[in-house]
Amino acid sequence: MTRLQYGTPAKIFHWLIVALLAVQYPIGWLMPDIHRGMSPGAGMTFHISIGLTILLLTALRFVWRLTHPVAPESSLPAWQRLSSEAVHWLLYVLVLTTTISGWLFASFRGWSVSFFYLVPLPMLASDNAAAGRAIDGLHQAMEWALLVTIGIHVAAALAHIFIYRDRVMRRMLPG
Repeated sequence: MTRLQYGTPAKIFHWLIVALLAVQYPIGWLMPDIHRGMSPGAGMTFHISIGLTILLLTALRFVWRLTHPVAPESSLPAWQRLSSEAVHWLLYVLVLTTTISGWLFASFRGWSVSFFYLVPLPMLASDNAAAGRAIDGLHQAMEWALLVTIGIHVAAALAHIFIYRDRVMRRMLPG
């Protein structure tokens, strides 16, 4: 059955991911460069751990969305419904590719990392400097593409609040 409003689990997933991304970007940008032969340290461990938390929450949110669909806002013009769907699916793709490419990067660097120092993480690949450079470039491109797409998503949400003054944003707000 298709719903008209997002349920509580979808809202919790959404806002948790938003909060974690708000922490993740500054950690990634402020972390010092780690060169060959250096160990990743606490900053990288937290960056990877938060990334994996985002990956897990996004996967759960994706499954939730597939099993609990929400109908597009019927009051929107067709172009807004289509662009909204496209941006939402692009957000899923970019979050998943950004987080997985980060984990791959750590694996290609040969870093032994853990999830918040509690559980060792499996390596997705073996140490490979050339592949590490390539995947690092992909990871950086994906993080910028994700940031731009988030900006578009936020701008659209704000437009619905302040310009269109419709109920679209209320569908994802708590309560």
